[in-house]
Amino acid sequence: MSFKTTHFSEVEAKDAEETGAERVKVRWLITKEDGANNFAMRYFEISPNGHSPHHSHGWEHEVFILNGKCQVTCGNEKKNVGAGYAVFIPPNMLHQFKNVGKTTLKFLCLVPHHK
Repeated sequence: MSFKTTHFSEVEAKDAEETGAERVKVRWLITKEDGANNFAMRYFEISPNGHSPHHSHGWEHEVFILNGKCQVTCGNEKKNVGAGYAVFIPPNMLHQFKNVGKTTLKFLCLVPHHK
């Protein structure tokens, strides 16, 4: 296995394919193909008034907000966060990330490989 660096701009931003996602782009920065056997790192951009789907699954998320204003829903709780906040979403919790600002919401999301 070799050391690797990649600038985020070298990775194609693709529309999120999940049903319920609105104005969401994702870049898969680090994946199994890079030799990462445990986790994937994704870079999300959500345009104003956009959001991820309201969904749940059996794996956790670790998220770091880079830019913008985000309303995070997890279970019955809602919290507004911005740049510099870290967010932990436990497995099997209904959750959503929503851009509540006027600029593009940008965040990193790390998830264990689940497929």
